[in-house]
Amino acid sequence: MDINQIKHIAVIGSGAMGSQIAMVCALAGYQVTLQDINEKSLVKAKQSLKGHMKRRVEKGRLSQVQVTSAFDRIHFESLLEEAVKNADYVIEAIVENLEAKRVLYAEVDRLAPAHTIIASNSSTIVSSKMADATCRPDKICNMHFFNPALVMELVEVVQGPHTSEETAQITFELAKRINKVPILLKTEITGFVANRILGKLMDEAIYLLENGVATAEEIDLACTKALNHPIGPFALIDLTGIDVHYYVRMQRYQESGDENMKPSRVVTELFEKGDLGRKTGKGFYTYS
Repeated sequence: MDINQIKHIAVIGSGAMGSQIAMVCALAGYQVTLQDINEKSLVKAKQSLKGHMKRRVEKGRLSQVQVTSAFDRIHFESLLEEAVKNADYVIEAIVENLEAKRVLYAEVDRLAPAHTIIASNSSTIVSSKMADATCRPDKICNMHFFNPALVMELVEVVQGPHTSEETAQITFELAKRINKVPILLKTEITGFVANRILGKLMDEAIYLLENGVATAEEIDLACTKALNHPIGPFALIDLTGIDVHYYVRMQRYQESGDENMKPSRVVTELFEKGDLGRKTGKGFYTYS
C-alpha cells in the first residue's frame, strides 16, 4: 500500500487521546470515524472538541472555516463494523488492558479491509502482543501520540519484529502528513523513548514526596522553574490520569516481575479512592 491510498482513518476509543487524535487527522484533511461503544463518551468527546476548537479560533490559531471543515470530516460512531469497514488506517486508543486490546484487534482484523493498517497509541503495550491476534501481523505497529494530542508534536512510531518496512514507513509518513514530528524506533521496548526518560523523573519525584522531602507543589515548581519543564510531574500525572499511570506501572510489573515496577503507594491510594486527576476533579491537586 502507498501513503497516498490512505483516505479514511478510524480512531477506536473516544477518550481524551482518541478524540484529539481524530481531530488532528481531520484538521489535516482526512476523513475520520471516531468510534466508541459508549455513546455518552462520544457525546462528551464531541463537546470537548468543540470547546478546544472554539478556543483556538478565539486565539487566532485556526479559522472558523478550518474548524467547520474538520468537524464535517469527523463521523461519530458506536458500531465498530461501521467505523472500520472503509478504513485505510486504524488507530487504537482504548484502555491499557492487553486482553481488551487483543479482542479488539481480532475484531478489527475480521471487519476491516485486507489492506488496512492497525496501529496502537499505547506506549506501554508493544504491538507484538496484539499482532498474533490478527491475520495481518505485518500491518500492526505502535503509533504513539502524546497528551494533549492537539498540542504535542512528537509521535513515536515503533516497528516490531512482525511489522513490515512498508507499514513502518507509511506510518512515519502519515505522522508527518498530520503535522506531527515522528521518530522511528526499530526495536520494541516498553515505554519507548520519551516515557522511559519521563518515568525516571517521575520515580524520583514520587520518592521525594513519599519521603517527606518536599510537597507535590514544591517538586512541580522545581521542575518548572529550575528545569524549565512546561509542567511538573504531579500536574502531568493528574492531566494524563492517575488511573493511566497506575495501569502502566501494573503492566510493567506484570511483564517484569520486578516489585519496584509496581505503582507507588501514593498513586495506589489515589487510584483506590477514585481520585484520578483532572477527569474527576481531584488527584494530587484539586480542580474546580
